[in-house]
Amino acid sequence: MILEHALLAIKPGQSAAFEAAMAKARPLIAALPGFRSIAVRKACESPDLYLLIVEWEDIASHRDGFRLSERYGEWRTLLHPFYEPMPVVSYFGEPL
Repeated sequence: MILEHALLAIKPGQSAAFEAAMAKARPLIAALPGFRSIAVRKACESPDLYLLIVEWEDIASHRDGFRLSERYGEWRTLLHPFYEPMPVVSYFGEPL
């Protein structure tokens, strides 16, 4: 199991629209093989910053499964216009 982590910096004033788009995007990722869970949390002190954590069976489920799927195109269309700058994705392994 791995965790995908990204800090999502949203264009100022776009948080409500981003949250609505994320609600539409969640089913796109949840239906894929290797997906386990998704959590999106809003920063307490920065109204336009979110933490995305997605649990996958392995990195390939995200990179080779989701990122190469048609669903990723839909995800990108829904969410990428909100990011400034584009987020950096990192992967984390099992707990120590």
